[in-house]
Amino acid sequence: MYGASDPAAAERTAFRRAEKQYKLYKPPNIKGKSRPRNKPPGVEGGGGDLSAVVDFHALLAADGELPAGICRRDCAGFGRPVFCFLDRPGFYFLPGALSTEEQCYWIRESLKTFPQPPNRTNLTAVYGSMSDLLIAAKSQKILVEVEKPDVQERNEHSNCEGKTQSKNFKFVEASEVHKGEECRSTAATALVRKLRWSTLGLQFDWSKRNYDVSLPHNKIPDSLASLAKNMAIPAMPSGEEFKPEAAIVNYYGPSDMLGGHVDDMEADWTKPIVSISLGCKCIFLLGGKTRDEVPTAMFLRSGDIVLMAGEARERFHGVPRIFTESDQQEISGLVSQISGEDDCFILDYIKNSRININIRQVY
Repeated sequence: MYGASDPAAAERTAFRRAEKQYKLYKPPNIKGKSRPRNKPPGVEGGGGDLSAVVDFHALLAADGELPAGICRRDCAGFGRPVFCFLDRPGFYFLPGALSTEEQCYWIRESLKTFPQPPNRTNLTAVYGSMSDLLIAAKSQKILVEVEKPDVQERNEHSNCEGKTQSKNFKFVEASEVHKGEECRSTAATALVRKLRWSTLGLQFDWSKRNYDVSLPHNKIPDSLASLAKNMAIPAMPSGEEFKPEAAIVNYYGPSDMLGGHVDDMEADWTKPIVSISLGCKCIFLLGGKTRDEVPTAMFLRSGDIVLMAGEARERFHGVPRIFTESDQQEISGLVSQISGEDDCFILDYIKNSRININIRQVY
């Protein structure tokens, strides 16, 4: 899903060249400091030249003649601007679809509610189910590894040294971490930064690349399902309603990227993926049905929504970079609103992160 079977061949594709063009690189670690930066313009992989990146917000503000290959679609009763590419049927771009208040709400939900069990995250396989991760992070708690009481009791009675002991984890106050246990403990704040995905509704099994209906799960939250149904309208077949059954929430740090891939595990590709962008701006690449086709690059900002249905579902797409420190004006509205709510942890997180919620109809 996320890589070519032949890495060497992937390096030679048009899609891979575009990824390298826009990718954010890190300089060598100097005096213990390492921060992402661009290579200088003109250097391969520098990401310095953004002139070819489509900016739908600028096109919307200009309200003039559109560039060749881009059209604006009117959808009766929808009430929001919708842009399309003439040579990319099934792809719809909804700039600024969410208000600042709505963006703040979904950012909070993505950090507070969506990683909650029974939803699984990339941390679940390592630490098991963790409840209230965001609350623990705000309280500066520490996740420590502890022996399960029943296992400890059996070990004491049997005195069987050398056998693997089952462990679990719990959050404790920093003052409760005993000296010498640091290697078995992790700050909750660090765990939030390590979040890379969480799965809502029907749970996606990344190892088997399918939906495992046997895994415990809750249905998609009603408010998210309602939002997805409303936003999916431009891409839905006439007279049909989108049925949200699963969602994947992706969390991007400053130098994270999502390699070119195709989302092909749902049964009916005529139904769209509804993809919501939150936080820092990113570059999104929309390619063709093979990696050899040159992709189109566009900016995705907080509050933008992308729909991919039908033929667009067969196209490679990815995120080669996000923008953080030097582009805070892009999220000034978010920063102002979150600051007003006195939520310093979420404010600090969203200044350097991007969240993507993509909702799917599985069957």
